[in-house]
Amino acid sequence: MSKPKLGLRVWFNLILFGFMGQVAWNVENMYFNTFLCNFIYGNATPDAVKSSMSVVDAVAWMVALSAVVAVITTFIMGNLSDKINNRKIFISVGYILWGIVTGCFGFISLDNTAKLGHFSSAAGILTATVWIVIGMDCLMTFMGSTSNDSAFNAWVTDVTDTENRTTTETVLSIMPIAALGAVTASGAAVTKLGYPVFFFGLGGFVTLCGILGLFTMKDSRSGEVNKSSHYWADLFYGMRPSVIKENSRLYLALLTLCIYNTAFQVFFPYLIVYLQHSELDFLNKLPTLFSGSSLIITVVSLVVTVAVLLFFILRVNKIGKGICLVICGLLYGLGLIAVSFARTPLTFLVSCCPFLVGYAMLGIIVGAVIRDFTPEDKTGLFQGVRMVFMVLIPMVAGPRLASIAAKNSSITYINDLGAENILPSSLMFLIAGILALTMFAAVIPLLKKGIDPRKVKND
Repeated sequence: MSKPKLGLRVWFNLILFGFMGQVAWNVENMYFNTFLCNFIYGNATPDAVKSSMSVVDAVAWMVALSAVVAVITTFIMGNLSDKINNRKIFISVGYILWGIVTGCFGFISLDNTAKLGHFSSAAGILTATVWIVIGMDCLMTFMGSTSNDSAFNAWVTDVTDTENRTTTETVLSIMPIAALGAVTASGAAVTKLGYPVFFFGLGGFVTLCGILGLFTMKDSRSGEVNKSSHYWADLFYGMRPSVIKENSRLYLALLTLCIYNTAFQVFFPYLIVYLQHSELDFLNKLPTLFSGSSLIITVVSLVVTVAVLLFFILRVNKIGKGICLVICGLLYGLGLIAVSFARTPLTFLVSCCPFLVGYAMLGIIVGAVIRDFTPEDKTGLFQGVRMVFMVLIPMVAGPRLASIAAKNSSITYINDLGAENILPSSLMFLIAGILALTMFAAVIPLLKKGIDPRKVKND
């Protein structure tokens, strides 16, 4: 039975929480890494850097541990939101606390760490500060996964159906791109105001979002405790072989999502650092994209990218999700391989265009398929399973592959104090592209089984 059409109130909260959640995650995935590289390692002495783990290893540890926290949190809190039969309180209060923890990053510095205790060396201060950042990131992840990954995603599935999920996923898929643009543009604020003010401001906006939700969001659940469910047994429900077999389409879609996201995580945590310090010198050479023939190529590339993306979005149902999935999978993988050969800001931008179209459309299609084949009576339970494929595996494996590539590239960055840091290289894009193409190992059997829920009721 179809659910009622989405009203203005639902759309407001979809966009509000969808956008601010992606802003917060983008800042974590991009600026926490540059915060470590530029602000923490960038202000450390050569001896301290030499005696501590490399910045790429620190980033890999931070991403991996936060991924573990995200998955465990989503299993526990997603199941709990099903048990308590409430989404709103987890979303709103979670966003409020998420913003507060994010703001606390503004207090982290080498000087403040030195004041916390008696350290015998600068290396000890640097090591302690790095682990404080990692620990705080894990705490922030707990809040974000409670509110966004478990409760908000379950709420979206609750309020949508097979008729409007493609539209909903289209809007939600725009949120990461819009958030990426907003966060990238906010880099000027980091440069001008510094990291503390940046984190205070971001945290304030996320907290405000949570407060608004208390008054604007309508819960999708009754709020009455579900006494028929068994909390601890349900935690491992999605891992049962019988459940996997019964929902094979869901798990093939999740495997597709896993490979898609692992490829993305190979380069994304290091993207800003790469643009700042690689041979591209992207940020300093950015004005060259807006002059002469480069301006024409830049504008045409962006217009074509948007036009192709809109074409797929508007005609995905007519073309068919399966065909779009194949085309966009190729654009994603081959686009990333092309990016690895870019050596100027202009060629980098042009190479990114097919990759961005593929990335955006894959998120829409695979996301809709996952929601379509998630059992409606166990939505919260499957959020943890989704996070294993979407976050845990990608965020542990992806950055580690980039770290290995960085250590074999011999590319370094010397900070103002003369300390040498290992940097990510363009090889990470090549690895990501090849990995992305292996996604078809899951896509092909998924398409053979069928991805239209109106034609396929069960396995």
